[in-house]
Amino acid sequence: MKKVFLVAGARPNLMKVAPVYRASRKWEAIECDIVYTGQHYDRVMSQVFFEDLDIPEPRFNMGKSTGTHAEQTGAIMIAFEKMCVEHKPDLVVVVGDVNSTLACSITARKLHIPVAHVEAGLRSGDTDMPEEINRMVTDSISNLYFTTEEHGKANLLAEGRDPEKIFAVGNVMIDNLFYNVKRLGDEVTAKYLARPLKEKLGRYAFMTMHRPSNVDCREVLEGIVGALNSIAEKLPIIFPIHPRTAKMLEKFNINLSDNIHTLPPLAFRESLYLWKDSQVVITDSGGLQEETTALGVPCVTMRKNTERPCTVELGTNVLAGIDGDRIVLEVEKALGRAGLPAPVIPGWDGKAAERIWEKLAEYLNVDS
Repeated sequence: MKKVFLVAGARPNLMKVAPVYRASRKWEAIECDIVYTGQHYDRVMSQVFFEDLDIPEPRFNMGKSTGTHAEQTGAIMIAFEKMCVEHKPDLVVVVGDVNSTLACSITARKLHIPVAHVEAGLRSGDTDMPEEINRMVTDSISNLYFTTEEHGKANLLAEGRDPEKIFAVGNVMIDNLFYNVKRLGDEVTAKYLARPLKEKLGRYAFMTMHRPSNVDCREVLEGIVGALNSIAEKLPIIFPIHPRTAKMLEKFNINLSDNIHTLPPLAFRESLYLWKDSQVVITDSGGLQEETTALGVPCVTMRKNTERPCTVELGTNVLAGIDGDRIVLEVEKALGRAGLPAPVIPGWDGKAAERIWEKLAEYLNVDS
């Protein structure tokens, strides 16, 4: 029996881990355990997602992991090292680009445990983003690379990675998306607190915003909120508000329009229930750029760059930057694209996790 640790940290990791874990059940010769680092420790942002994504509670849960980037990364490394020494996994699988991805990759490799990186090779070109540093360092030491799009492979090759260790498997976020779209029946959505609001509004925009570069600077946040308030005059906005964003709005005394309907952070499926039928999604999230592309929902990204360029080149996403006037303009343009068919991107077919396990099983030398 081969033992695999599947590491999840922050909220986006849970969505990526879920299809990988579900696909692991096929392999009787492999024991796959979810390791949860607690990087997001509020129950609304963590425990509910295990239930919502149809995965069990993690076998290994580190509990709270807070503080600065260095404190958080160091705490995760210390806890994960003890876990690996005691349980001796044959392979560690990390996903995405959060601090846990970096911390567990470094720890595993120093213990001579091979590492596989899901979503390898993504690059924004912006090394001021902590996530970019996490991606680059993780890819510099991984043994296997699973890419979501052609740019990922090109980036890895340009950085000198072994082409025989790079596998274009597709996108596990899209696996999770398609799996959960099918689970949004009336028996589920009838319980959603946001359902009456959705039915009342009919037409609306959906937005998320949480990146420090957007919310921690008063001038930037004021400009973005000004744009959102302007948009909301014509189209109401549903805004599940991240705790960090709420804190900074209050600190800077910045007010949202009454036509911006704020909600607490939502579980994945309730969020999906809202944005999949919106006229446009306004976001600074990486995952939503991909998910909206897969369902053909226009997306306006409030960032100057993206590590997911295929969503712009082939998909429904546009980069608006952080200038308020530009955001308003791009939202107006996006509304004209609503209702167009979803683009087809190779490997974004809901089967990426299956392809990942085929390669992992081959690497571990086990049969199904």
